[in-house]
Amino acid sequence: MLLYHKGKTTSTSVGSLAQLTSLGSVEKFIPAGYEHRPDLISNLFFDTPNYWWAVMELNGLSDPFESLNVNDRVMLPDG
Repeated sequence: MLLYHKGKTTSTSVGSLAQLTSLGSVEKFIPAGYEHRPDLISNLFFDTPNYWWAVMELNGLSDPFESLNVNDRVMLPDG
């Protein structure tokens, strides 16, 4: 997965989106205090910040500072 922020691109091979989405996905909305923070969103819905990359990947996002605003709809793995 490629991530993009402030003109720089980085990649990660942590985890597998296929494993997380094998049961489908659910729609959630970003609450106040969680904007621009895929790690906090992951911790809120999965009880671990380790799936921050899945939040980004499943929603086709590359820069959390340009997205993940309060009340934005996000798709999350259902499982």
